[in-house]
Amino acid sequence: MHSVVEALRAALPPHTVATDAETLDRLSHDDAEWADYGLPAAAVFASSLDDVVAAVRLAAEHGVTIVPRGAGTGLSGGANATSGCLVLSLERMTRIIEVDAAERYAIVEAGVLNDDLRRHVAAHGLWYPPDPASQAISTIGGNVATNAGGICCVKYGVTRDYVIGMTVVLADGSIAKLGRTTAKGVTGYDLTGLFVGSEGTLGVIVDVTVKLRPLGGREERAIVGYFRTLTDAGRAVAAVTEAGIVPSALELIDRTCLHAVARWQGWDLPEDANALLLAKVDEPGARGEELAAAIEAHFRTAGGSRVERAEEPAHIDQLFAARRLAYPALERLGPVLTEDVCVPRGAVPEMLARIEAVAADAGIVIANIAHAGDGNLHPLIIAPEGDDEAKARAKAAFDRIVDDCRALGGTVTGEHGVGLLKLLGAAEELSPVVLGLHRAIKHALDPAGILNPGKAFPNGD
Repeated sequence: MHSVVEALRAALPPHTVATDAETLDRLSHDDAEWADYGLPAAAVFASSLDDVVAAVRLAAEHGVTIVPRGAGTGLSGGANATSGCLVLSLERMTRIIEVDAAERYAIVEAGVLNDDLRRHVAAHGLWYPPDPASQAISTIGGNVATNAGGICCVKYGVTRDYVIGMTVVLADGSIAKLGRTTAKGVTGYDLTGLFVGSEGTLGVIVDVTVKLRPLGGREERAIVGYFRTLTDAGRAVAAVTEAGIVPSALELIDRTCLHAVARWQGWDLPEDANALLLAKVDEPGARGEELAAAIEAHFRTAGGSRVERAEEPAHIDQLFAARRLAYPALERLGPVLTEDVCVPRGAVPEMLARIEAVAADAGIVIANIAHAGDGNLHPLIIAPEGDDEAKARAKAAFDRIVDDCRALGGTVTGEHGVGLLKLLGAAEELSPVVLGLHRAIKHALDPAGILNPGKAFPNGD
C-alpha cells in the first residue's frame, strides 16, 4: 500500500491524500450502527474530475479497493471502509456547475449538499423535490448512490425520478458521460438509471444532471391527527390511499420520537397521543381545501382522537422539523439500529402491529417514524450502550422485522440502500436469476472487483 500512497501523492495536488489516524477513523464508516468496517490505508479528497480519474487509475494499477464516499450520512453501511482500502471522498466537490432555468435542469458536483442545491435553484424560481431527512448534511452524490427518498416523495418521487444524466469514472479510470439534458431521450440503455442506487459498486459518480420543477403554484395546508394506537394511525394511512388521495407528505411519528425531540429541542410539542400523523397537501385554492377536508375526515373515521389543521408556515415547519429531527434525537438515548422496510400501503396497519409485537416479544424499545404515505417504515431499535444481551435481541428483532415485511409483500429497503445491513434480506428478496444479473453487470463494469466490494447485493465482490 505504501507504493500506491506515494504514487497518489506524486500525481495529486498537495493536501489531497491523507493517512493520519484521525482522518482515517472519521472516514471509515457511515452512520449505520453495528455495521462492520475496517480501517482504510489512505484517503483521497478529490477536488476535480482529474483527481478522481488519477486516484481510480492508480488504485486499479496497484490492485487496491476503493470505497467512494460523500458526507457519510448513510444508514446501511454502504460507505463503510474495508481494511486497507482507499477511501475516495467527494466532499470537496461542491460546485453547482450550471442552472438552466428555461430547460429546468441543473448540473452539480457530487459533493453539493442537498439543501444547498435547493436554496440555489430557488433563486431561479425552481425546485429540487427529493428531501431526505438528512437534506441539510447529505450530498447529492450520496443521495444518487442510494436513490434517496424523503418526505415529499409520496407525491413527487425519489432521486431516480430527477436524475437525467451524470459523469461517472469507471473502475479502469475511464470517463463515462451518461444521460441527457433534454426533456425526453431514449437513446441506448438507461445507464443513468442503472447507476442510481448502485451504492458506488459500478463507478464513482462525479457530477449529476437533475431536472427541476417550478417553485411556485403551491399552497400548503397541513393536517395533524393524534391517534391512541399505531394501528389506528396505520388505518388512517390506508384509508387516505384507498380514497385515491395523493398528499404531498404523509408522515408518522410515534410517542417515543415526539418525547425525544421535545426534550432535546425544548419544544412544546403535543404529546397526548401514541401516534401522530402529519399530512400535507399543496394544491392551490378550492382543490387544496377539498383534499385537506377529505384527509381530516379519514383521520377521524380511522380513530383520530384529535384532528387539527395547520396553515401558518411557521407551525407547519415546526411540525415537520419534529419528523426530521426524530432520528438524531433518539441517537442521544443510545445506539440506534435503523430499519428501512417498505410495504404496500394497505399493509401499513398490519406491519405497524407486527413491529409492536416484535418489540414486546424482544423486550426492547422500538420507536417508529415513517414515510407512511408510500409504506416506507423506519422502526428505530434502541439498545443501551454496553448491553450485549440487549444488542443481540435488537439484532434478532431487526431480522424478524425484515421477515415480516417480506411476508406482507414488501421490500427490505425503501431508500437507505442495501449496504451491509440488508445483505441477508436482499439474498432472500432477489431470485437466483436476478442475483446472476447483478453479478454479470458488476463483473462487466468492475471485473477486478475494486469498487466498494461486498455492498449493495450479496456476493457483490
